[in-house]
Amino acid sequence: MGAVTAWDPASMTSFATVEPAIALGPLDGRYRAAAAPLVDHLSEPALNRARLHVEVEWFIHLCATGAVPGARELTADETDLLRAIPRGFDAAGIAEHAEIEKVTVHDVKAIEYYIKRRIEGTSLAPLAELVHFACTSEDINNLSYALMVKGAVEQVWLPAADALAGQIAELAAASAGTPMLSRTHGQTATPTTLGKELAVLAHRLRRQLARVRAQEYLGKINGATGTFGAHTAAVPSTDWVSVSQSFVEGLGLTWNPLTTQIESHDWQAELYADVARFGRILHNLATDVWTYISLGYFAQAAVEGAIGSSAMPHKINPIRFENAEANLEISGALLDTLGATLVTSRLQRDLTDSTSQRNIGVAFGHSLLAIDNVRRGLKALSVNEAALAADLDTSWEVLAEPIQSAMRAAAVAGVPGMDNPYERLKDLTRGHTMDAASIRAFVDGLDLPEETKERLAALTPGTYVGLAERLVSDYLN
Repeated sequence: MGAVTAWDPASMTSFATVEPAIALGPLDGRYRAAAAPLVDHLSEPALNRARLHVEVEWFIHLCATGAVPGARELTADETDLLRAIPRGFDAAGIAEHAEIEKVTVHDVKAIEYYIKRRIEGTSLAPLAELVHFACTSEDINNLSYALMVKGAVEQVWLPAADALAGQIAELAAASAGTPMLSRTHGQTATPTTLGKELAVLAHRLRRQLARVRAQEYLGKINGATGTFGAHTAAVPSTDWVSVSQSFVEGLGLTWNPLTTQIESHDWQAELYADVARFGRILHNLATDVWTYISLGYFAQAAVEGAIGSSAMPHKINPIRFENAEANLEISGALLDTLGATLVTSRLQRDLTDSTSQRNIGVAFGHSLLAIDNVRRGLKALSVNEAALAADLDTSWEVLAEPIQSAMRAAAVAGVPGMDNPYERLKDLTRGHTMDAASIRAFVDGLDLPEETKERLAALTPGTYVGLAERLVSDYLN
């Protein structure tokens, strides 16, 4: 018998040179389909396309406002030529920008040269120095990131998150009247309904989505230290504050008048905190649903050909919810790190934000992947009402609460013999197996008003759900 061969990747074919390139991370590999919608918003090429957009719009704005003497009003064709630059930024453009950057060793300067190449030999050539006029790189970057994140949130993440919250709400409404045993501290507790518990989670998620929808996306274009120094030195007669404000607001952003070299990124920290909190609430849902599956409250649909376990043929594992848990933890950790890092910059500028912001797409990618998994997991569930009912029928001790509460109310009303209701029910139920007969026998032995006795005698664990169904119908939407 031969010896086991030691693991030695260095002796094997290298994957580093395989074409097309093999992704190092799962978002660009195994989970590409789920994360792909973010590529148009938060990838490196998306950043450079946004930079092109900001640069050409600044060029157009300078001409439209007459901010720089000699910057004439552009013709419609000239404006179209400029705006076609970011619109046409394709694979060839990505490669060309990369080649320019190899020389400049500066990505934003490469953007400037990329634009100048495209207006060379046109009627815009005499105005070429308006490209990146009075700008520091961060003037372009902060606006680009704001546009990218805004687009990713509003066009990709929010629609997916809204659809998920709606899916949970639909399931909550459908099961609003389905009784379920609660388990506070993991122990049998006052019954509720399945729908009401799902409605709680849907309501919590929607609160966070409302915060995300209300988010401001700030931007600035005020020079190397936020003073409009270069602007006023070059053209002191122009109202650069007004030009700056109208430009930023024209991009659909909120103007930030007071910054250092960088826009302070506080809005990003606010947004990422809300998205992370949404994720933590969704994590709560994933773990709760996982537990309900383990209790048999939900059945999972078998997928033709799918394998639950490589060893145990009977299994259908709740993998969608487990996948979501892990990806929400990764996303939350990244969003927390971004929020903590981005709000601090040494003095007027350091570069910690530069590499940090390149991971925004990764943070949102893991969040989007988790949302996708939860949605797919929920679609495969069906409520096992028989299991819910069976659990309730073996938990008659939960009726100790309404009985002692009714005794308290009777004592307040002056009914004799209602002393120590809590203690009497504790002695009756704690550590004892209860059933309908033992509960009703206790109620029959009380000197309660007949109407109260009849109401308590008719109560079962399955009907002791309070206003759960009404709460769902009245407040979920």
